[in-house]
Amino acid sequence: MNFTSIKNISLYCFMLFCLTTKAQTKDSNKVESKEDNTKYPILQFKGLFQARYLVGMSKDVDVNGLHHFDGSGTDNNFMLKYMRVQARAQISKRTEVVVLANLADFKNDPKSRVLENAYLKYTFNPKLAFTVGQFRPWFGIEETYPIDIIKSLDWSNQYTEFGKLGWTSFQIGLSATGQLEFGGIPFQYAVSVVNGNGKNQVNDNDNGKQYSTRLVFGLDKKHNLNLGLNGGIGEIFGKKIYGVGVDLSSLVNFNPKWSLDMQLEAKQATNHPLYFAVAPELRPNSPDEYLIRGAYFLPNLRYEVNHRNLSAFELSCRYEYLDTNFRLNSNPRQTITPMFGLEFLKNYGARIQLGVQFDRYKHSIANTTQYNNNLFIVQVQSRF
Repeated sequence: MNFTSIKNISLYCFMLFCLTTKAQTKDSNKVESKEDNTKYPILQFKGLFQARYLVGMSKDVDVNGLHHFDGSGTDNNFMLKYMRVQARAQISKRTEVVVLANLADFKNDPKSRVLENAYLKYTFNPKLAFTVGQFRPWFGIEETYPIDIIKSLDWSNQYTEFGKLGWTSFQIGLSATGQLEFGGIPFQYAVSVVNGNGKNQVNDNDNGKQYSTRLVFGLDKKHNLNLGLNGGIGEIFGKKIYGVGVDLSSLVNFNPKWSLDMQLEAKQATNHPLYFAVAPELRPNSPDEYLIRGAYFLPNLRYEVNHRNLSAFELSCRYEYLDTNFRLNSNPRQTITPMFGLEFLKNYGARIQLGVQFDRYKHSIANTTQYNNNLFIVQVQSRF
């Protein structure tokens, strides 16, 4: 898919958004029929604790997947992953301000870490809302839920890499979202423009911006079957880039106790950080010579126990395929992560997960993270 095609798709989505905005003017100007006696601001505080114990099961490979030719490296580790605190202030009927920080990131250099969400959201009605600040722009399934209700060990490898590209994870910018219907089919939309250089940055690192659109169509209400389409264009240091993706999600309830949640997602984009890492005299003219491609499938089987001390258990097994430079230097990574989880409080209030992450590369490269390895994980979390 060339840049012109991507541009045309994105322009179509922006035109759809503009028409939608115009259509909402009448609704947003309606006079409230009832007086709102709610006392503002309304404050809400939440938190998440998540810790792990990791054991590397591959010779000379540490818990971070790095191979050590000399046999050094740590093959077991207690790890504090998240100690999140969130404050949400509803300052009027239509306006809310949200801040989210991960205090566990103080263990690293906190300069570009710790603060995650910091945004203001103004909602005209269910069909149109604006978000401005630092947030997660929608560009796939994983952006629509937090880490504490994830069905596997962690975000997919694909999500992590696309965060480095500026399409996912926490970015600074502006987004419009809402819910509409098209031909009797309900759908959600998100149109975003972001700097694209990550969270907690003082300034954008160039004059270019990244524009993305996500559309989610509800195809089957009974089985919660949703189709997501993602597209984006941008400019980095004068070079055109793009990203595209498609995803399917479904939740099948067999009976009140058994359910199956499934996610399937595939994406492709310009790997511009890899392109600009090459010496200028050696770079091709177009950064689209450096492309990243990935896909994952995640089924999750859940059984509601509803015992006094045990709420539910889950079984999941995610398969991932990721190639960060498939045109010039292909070395695809395949990851299989079977997980077993026990939920002790409703809505993942407290749970324990056990699993193994199997990583396989087409070519194992010594003294790098591109090396075959197996990792055993025990993870505990509590939401409060």
